[in-house]
Amino acid sequence: MAENLEKTIEENLNSPAKVTSDGCSVEQHPLSEQIAADKYLASKAASRRKGLGIRFSKLSPSGTV
Repeated sequence: MAENLEKTIEENLNSPAKVTSDGCSVEQHPLSEQIAADKYLASKAASRRKGLGIRFSKLSPSGTV
């Protein structure tokens, strides 16, 4: 999903922002909104993962008996 979104953003960067032809006009969302949407979707996908992202472990010093 992220790859498709990255490709879409890259294609939008390479294409014109606004096009007018025969009385019809098309305008894309600003790049800042596209980046914000990408960050939102990435954070939403990260929140679905199990766990808190913190791992606790017990350390014992070596060399002592």
